[in-house]
Amino acid sequence: MLRARIGDEAPIQAEAYGASIRIGDVCVSFHPAGHILGSSQIRIERGGEVWVVSGDYKLAADPTCSPFEPLRCHTFVTESTFGLPIFRWGDAARTVAEIQHWWIANRQAGRASILFAYPVGKAQRILSLLDAGAGPLVFHEPVERVNAVYRAQGIALPLHAETQDFSEALILAAPGAQGSAWLRRFGPASTAFASGWMRIRGPRRRLSLDRGFVLSDHADWPELLQAIEQTGADTVWVTHGHIGPMVRWLEERGKQAVAVELALPANSESPPSPEPEALPE
Repeated sequence: MLRARIGDEAPIQAEAYGASIRIGDVCVSFHPAGHILGSSQIRIERGGEVWVVSGDYKLAADPTCSPFEPLRCHTFVTESTFGLPIFRWGDAARTVAEIQHWWIANRQAGRASILFAYPVGKAQRILSLLDAGAGPLVFHEPVERVNAVYRAQGIALPLHAETQDFSEALILAAPGAQGSAWLRRFGPASTAFASGWMRIRGPRRRLSLDRGFVLSDHADWPELLQAIEQTGADTVWVTHGHIGPMVRWLEERGKQAVAVELALPANSESPPSPEPEALPE
């Protein structure tokens, strides 16, 4: 996955989950984060003190990646992309069933179904839960590039279909394709977005979407709290997202909470502040 994202020339050292790497007097190991294929938490131990850096994570089941592994530690560094009580996800299989029904309704109306989804992890999760026999599936190049990586790692995903009748197709596209010439080739279409940000009304309205499906590869509010509790950590560093509300909630319950602001790269899955202009999650 890393080589597909950043090129073959990058110096990459791969390690199995749970394998311990010694760096001086520090032991480092990687453990499943449940976010996407290969995503990892980093466990760092020195002199009996353990820190865990979560990265992006979710606790919900996902057939395309290893499940989140709770790790006991003294300090836990957590993301908080959806660190507000309003963010609560339903069952992913039920959400994908809603996508399926939307697709069928569009076919009956003679229009293509264009679904925007983050091309790394999100698109593959949807495809793994979708009934691929319902009609032709057409993939945007960034989506298919990652699909190929997943297939190479043994994850069963449907194949791109060559079709000229797009009125029966589900087109899975990266969010950046919205408004592009590539989309215009599909003719009359209904558009939708699969993202945790569809939980709030503003993004869907501003992007002029016909439908919004609430599906995220990040932990929702209850999962964030559950993950933090499972660590047993006395100190929690909170970063990447709605940091302030999460810090206040933890402090009110006796935790030592630290707000950590990061300068994020332009292509990160950063949260909207205060209103998202692009929704890459």
